[in-house]
Amino acid sequence: MKILLAPDSYKGSLSAKEACDAMERGVLKAIQDVEIIKAPMADGGEGTMQSLIDSLGGTIVKCKVKNPLGDIIVANYAILYNGIAVIEMAEASGLTLIGKEQRNPLITSTFGTGELIKDALDHGCRNFIIGLGGSATNDCGAGMAQALGFRILNKENQQIEYGGVGLSDTDRIDISRADSRIFESQFTIACDVDNILCGENGASYVFGPQKGATPEICAILDRNINNFATVIERDMNIQVKFIAGAGAAGGLGAGMIAFLNANLKAGADIVIEATQFKQKLRGADLVITGEGSCDSQTIKGKTPYGVAKTAKTMGIPTVIITGNIGKGTEILYQHGVVGIFTLVNGVITLNDAMKNASILLEDATERTVRCLAFFMK
Repeated sequence: MKILLAPDSYKGSLSAKEACDAMERGVLKAIQDVEIIKAPMADGGEGTMQSLIDSLGGTIVKCKVKNPLGDIIVANYAILYNGIAVIEMAEASGLTLIGKEQRNPLITSTFGTGELIKDALDHGCRNFIIGLGGSATNDCGAGMAQALGFRILNKENQQIEYGGVGLSDTDRIDISRADSRIFESQFTIACDVDNILCGENGASYVFGPQKGATPEICAILDRNINNFATVIERDMNIQVKFIAGAGAAGGLGAGMIAFLNANLKAGADIVIEATQFKQKLRGADLVITGEGSCDSQTIKGKTPYGVAKTAKTMGIPTVIITGNIGKGTEILYQHGVVGIFTLVNGVITLNDAMKNASILLEDATERTVRCLAFFMK
């Protein structure tokens, strides 16, 4: 029997690689006559960089950048063995980089994400994978663009303020001083949401509250981002308001389309392609995947959905082992998933579950494989 292990990270508990190792121990407790292939996965959010390094090889590069409030921090990105730069925008512009009392998308900026891109360009990279998860910002990528030499000007011909507040003053975009290396490069954006840029389903109203925005601030941000998109359309001849995924990361999806000519794709699909996942599937009898929680959002492009969908095309069943089974997971049964199992083995606190995630995942994998192996003989 051949089993392919392809989990995402279990956020706050296990990296994807550590999850693979725990699953492997569980499989070997259940059956010994088995070939195990480990394929750490990700969907563009936290852990994408490490998963791709674990699968493909590469190095971590450290870089001084500005955090969402403009303070200097050290952020990481990866350069894979094949020269592709992997950047998680949350490393420079993420919500976890600032305290709850500091969260205000009117003033937080993606400038640091632009600095990461610039540093990778300096290292010779011309092919990029950028994950958009976990942002603290709602500036439509204006800060990123400014870090890369674009001039976003008000009526006084001055650069606009950083953050969502400055978008209301945008009068003109000048690309004449933009880093020319951008136009020699290819940018693939890992995105696991399909929200458009503006309106009640857009970046500001849907994601603004978790970044510290009140309802009143959400309304301001939505007006500002709408103005910014209008100027983009006029000056750059690019319509970004209604593109699915443009609202990701506070409109950074739209900004990357406009300023980097980026291609938005489901994050899990990017990782599946980059790691040559289909080749690893050949000859497999079973795929085991998982992440911290599965619910109705999993089908929006999260790792378990991407893995199961791909395995289904080759007639290989997939099981999911997850920390929490939320509402709406049953739709996954239509996309190659034959079972969804929880790693929790009884009444337990969230803190204890996260602290003991490795052992719980090992045990859950053993129970799952013992059952399935009996029927697969």
